[in-house]
Amino acid sequence: MLSLRPTQSFKRFSSLLQQRLYCSPTWYHQPNDFNYLNNLLSSQISSLQTLLQSHAFIITNGYSRNIFIASKLISLYASFHKPSCSTQLFDEIPQKDIFLWNSIIKAHFSNGEYSRALDCYQWMRASEVLPNHFTLPMIVASCAELELVNCGRSIHGLVSKLGIFSDNSAVGSSFVYMYSKCGVLEEAHGVFDEILFRDVVAWTALVIGCVQNGESKMGLECLREMNRIGGDGDRPNFRTLEGGFQACGNLGDLLAGRCLHGLVVKTGMNHSQVVQSSLLSMYSKCGNPEEAHRSFCEVVKKDIISWTAMISAYLRMERATECFGMFWEMLVSGIYPDGIVINCMLSSFSNSMKVFEGKAFHGLIIRRGYILDQMVQNALLSMYCKFGFLKLAEKLFGRVNEQNIEAWNLMVSGYRKMGLITKCIELFREMQYLGIESDSNSLVSVISSCSQLGVTHLAQSIHCYMIKNLMDESISVNNSLIDMYGKSGNLIIARSIFCRVPRDMVTWNTLISSYNNSGRFVEALSLYDKMVLEDLKPNSATLVTVLSACSHLASLEDGEKVHNYINKRKLEFNLSIATALIDMYAKCGQLDKSREIFNSMHETDVITWNVIISGYGMHGDARSAIEIFQQMEESSSKPNGLTFLAVLSACAHAGLVKEGKYLFGKMQEYSVTPNLKHYACMVDLLGRSGNLQEAEALVLSMPISPDGGVWGTLLSSCKIHNETEMGIRIAKRAIASDMENDGYYVMISNIYSSVGKWEEAEKTRGIMKERGVRKRTGWSAV
Repeated sequence: MLSLRPTQSFKRFSSLLQQRLYCSPTWYHQPNDFNYLNNLLSSQISSLQTLLQSHAFIITNGYSRNIFIASKLISLYASFHKPSCSTQLFDEIPQKDIFLWNSIIKAHFSNGEYSRALDCYQWMRASEVLPNHFTLPMIVASCAELELVNCGRSIHGLVSKLGIFSDNSAVGSSFVYMYSKCGVLEEAHGVFDEILFRDVVAWTALVIGCVQNGESKMGLECLREMNRIGGDGDRPNFRTLEGGFQACGNLGDLLAGRCLHGLVVKTGMNHSQVVQSSLLSMYSKCGNPEEAHRSFCEVVKKDIISWTAMISAYLRMERATECFGMFWEMLVSGIYPDGIVINCMLSSFSNSMKVFEGKAFHGLIIRRGYILDQMVQNALLSMYCKFGFLKLAEKLFGRVNEQNIEAWNLMVSGYRKMGLITKCIELFREMQYLGIESDSNSLVSVISSCSQLGVTHLAQSIHCYMIKNLMDESISVNNSLIDMYGKSGNLIIARSIFCRVPRDMVTWNTLISSYNNSGRFVEALSLYDKMVLEDLKPNSATLVTVLSACSHLASLEDGEKVHNYINKRKLEFNLSIATALIDMYAKCGQLDKSREIFNSMHETDVITWNVIISGYGMHGDARSAIEIFQQMEESSSKPNGLTFLAVLSACAHAGLVKEGKYLFGKMQEYSVTPNLKHYACMVDLLGRSGNLQEAEALVLSMPISPDGGVWGTLLSSCKIHNETEMGIRIAKRAIASDMENDGYYVMISNIYSSVGKWEEAEKTRGIMKERGVRKRTGWSAV
């Protein structure tokens, strides 16, 4: 929030350069009236009107073309923000020396007219006047502000040719500043290395340049080196320290920030308001609101920036109550909130999902007439999207124009968050029609929406649009593309994107998960091995996915390797990883190991209980499954539908009819409504034990229509117990519920054949053929 914008930092540094680069030569000798005019221009000009009167007096006395007087006038007009008057005066002087050229260049430069300053420089060069060490810093800084790096390089070549570079720190510093501002940090370092006498300006240019180019660590290293080798004249000043504190904040390096704070106290610069604000911002970014508040209390003159820094510190820690408290303190102190502060407040309410407070604050904004600029409007739109208030969000969005690109992107993302994926895609299409640029968040939202709807062709067209417009640079967008292609089964394209883009942990996890969800468990494990070989540290999501792949392959060797890796690296043994390990060992037949991990857990949830119960059930140990279920009842976890399905399945496989019926009746106690799978389990349990009449009665009493799975389970039991008549009756009902299931036709045909009813068996095969139902080809896993 309070990080220095590149333009702000470079302009502050630029002003520091200006203090050093210009002084007036004193080689002119004039008579007494000239001295009077000189004194007049030096001390008595307090307004533009006075300057015009003095200029008129100079003209009447015949000194208007005196180079020294003209230079003074040019500078004075520039100080009153009248560079056009400076230019007009400059044009009237026939003989122009370097001193006069420097004056007009400075007039435009000091008023932010960098293009005009460069034009004057080109005109000077055309007049065959060479620049000196006063000219160059202004011209190079102009190139920096306009980001004309090639123009700066040509000036650099001239400077090297003239030999006024290495022994002049101001000139060298200006080139460090220019290359840094233009994002060419290597060349900035190269220039810095060529400067023989480096002062605080040169070091500050390099430190700020590194920070503003995303090389905060390098900026801190430069600051350390400066402090180590510097003399009294090149110790860090408040601008250097400002860059250092910003670097610490960007890196979240609290220790380095505290060390720098100690240096500030030691050198007595802790009273500087710039340093105090930088300290406050640093502690805020490092997530230490207590230190930030202490620094805030030390700021004598608290301005809007100080208050914003403190509010943003609480915002980062999601402490909305403290944010609101600081906001009211700010109002009491007489500071009027700007758009940034209001944006912070709205963000704090939306992040903490404080709906009532957020709506109340919106009302406060309207009642008090606070700033409702584009930033605030977008913050309100984002807040209502997070709250899920569709009508309010659409009402706010209806007021924005096509120029508010951020609002369009926020609304696309908002529709996705609210689950309105069709609207998300439609609004994105409208954006493309209107030529509104998409950001990474809206691209991720629309790609995810396409994936969820299964419209892969539309997602592919968006991918083509991104490539055509060179928009496939964002890691988050590439991750969403990998996920989309993975879910649609296009794993070759997913892998090709993975191989050519910058990767973070989410990228690896997405592709591993795609392989796992597509049943390609070997490839998932292979990618995990590659990840470990590249010395990347898997997170919890990675390990859970990989353990799932081991479970599906029943690969105990790979599972143990992952478990050993977790122990060796002393990774956090959280609930999800422990549950995945229990599942893996259970599916690999190591129930004792599963139970050992389960017993060692200090925290369990319903998923953990379900996994261990299922593990015992799949291995036929129904007694242990029931024992675990009883332990679960005594714990804080409440059984859900999956818990009952696991324990009923265990009873069905072990033939524990009495226990199964008891547990089925217990579902009502926990307000769990039986679904088709629960009924199928009970029918299987009763059918296996020969209680076919009871099983049929249960099916007929079901509050929901039985599906083919329920009828098929009962039909299998009829076949096992040779209940031909009942089997035929059940088979007809099973076929009626699922006419496409070839197994039912085959089973009823086999029942007819087993009792010698060959005509009925043949007739069943004929019906199967008429309906276009084909028997699926058998296959073997061997």
